Amino acid sequence: MAPSTSYRVLQIALVAFGAVMILLYPLAVVWPSGWAWHAGAPHGSDYFMMIMGVYLTLGAFLWNAARRPEANISLIWFTVVSSLVHAAIMTFQSFGGGHHMGHLAGDVPALLLVAVVLSVLVRSSALAQMATTSGASAT
Repeated sequence: MAPSTSYRVLQIALVAFGAVMILLYPLAVVWPSGWAWHAGAPHGSDYFMMIMGVYLTLGAFLWNAARRPEANISLIWFTVVSSLVHAAIMTFQSFGGGHHMGHLAGDVPALLLVAVVLSVLVRSSALAQMATTSGASAT
């Protein structure tokens, strides 16, 4: 049986969002007010380099998940929920000092886009049902 259109779009979205996560460092160099939380070069912040490691890893795992999304449903839902939590915290912090407002036009909407697109595509592709019938654990 051929995969549905939404299933194929989900695969493409996983690859695209994975690529953005892997390319977070260059995004911070090109547009620091939208992606970095400190002045100076991105590698000058221990925090930023730590979060880079997390997002590089998540991006690589999303690329892998694109091959068989039904076998990676927990990772996809983790990406959705962690993106929402991250966006909520960053939104709150953006208003804290006034000098981080650029994030409301950069990484905050990007995180919300990841969460909305992946959750809509998972639901519209009936991924949870595929995971159950294929023997993968669905959440």
